[in-house]
Amino acid sequence: MRVGYTYDPIYTQHKMGDGHPECPERVEVIDAHLKAVGLDSALHAFKARPASRDELVLAHRPEYVDRVFAIAPQGNALVQLDADTAMNKASLPAALMAAGAAIEAVRRVIDGELTRAFCNVRPPGHHAESDRAMGFCLFNNVAIAARYACAVKGLSRVAIVDWDVHHGNGTEAILADDEHIFMVHSFQSPLYPYRGLDPLGHNTCNIPLPAYSDGVRIRERWISEALPALAEFDPQLILVSAGFDAHRDDPLAQLNWTEQDYAWLTQQLHQFSMRGAAQSRIVSLLEGGYDLRALALSAEAHVRALLDFNDPPSLA
Repeated sequence: MRVGYTYDPIYTQHKMGDGHPECPERVEVIDAHLKAVGLDSALHAFKARPASRDELVLAHRPEYVDRVFAIAPQGNALVQLDADTAMNKASLPAALMAAGAAIEAVRRVIDGELTRAFCNVRPPGHHAESDRAMGFCLFNNVAIAARYACAVKGLSRVAIVDWDVHHGNGTEAILADDEHIFMVHSFQSPLYPYRGLDPLGHNTCNIPLPAYSDGVRIRERWISEALPALAEFDPQLILVSAGFDAHRDDPLAQLNWTEQDYAWLTQQLHQFSMRGAAQSRIVSLLEGGYDLRALALSAEAHVRALLDFNDPPSLA
């Protein structure tokens, strides 16, 4: 068993302005915490590489990709893409590396070099639609990775599990009715981006949760809805949009999950993947999570479960 891990300092250079919640410290605190608790020695670190234009257009319209390249700023300028999303001079290189990390992790897992992988990347991706940036996201990393797995690596069934507290509207819109991809989204509702109550395609299992839902509620819904739907699809690969902002300490939402809930979800996916066509193949990509301590502990719990370690996360 080899569980991969990728991180690159370029992610810390992408900045969207002082006080922005999607800040460089998010990936820094995860990387530092995994090292502090000794998990880095159990992980197989691998280098990412930037995604190419041809890879980006697996999920995005060519004109949108070209526009992002054209408006990428130089010097100290900040270009606003929507009310929540901006670019500085490092944003495009960081976004290309984040999408490339997802692709490289998928390639290595499918080729058998790794069993599972966690990509500690930013900017996140699941709000980005085919033709626009949205909600802190420039390119949709998980949609690109799913399309790569099918179009380039030849898989016919890829599942995406998105447990970010905000609905992955971009992922659902890009991949709706794609017969090769099945999506499970759990999210707080109502909450930004105020989507997901009406699935866009037959290939989606959406699980909206009311504010203040705790881990008991998500476990019930997971057992009754998500796992049966995944079993019927029997994916060959599972991709996770791993947002950790459903944690009870997160400032941007009102769900009451703990790091133990993320461990449980990951364990369920891991056990499920061993029984079917996925053959333990899971690639996880960081999405949200804005309380730094909760983010670090939740990521640790997630990584421990990917490693099949049963000990609980450290409270250091």
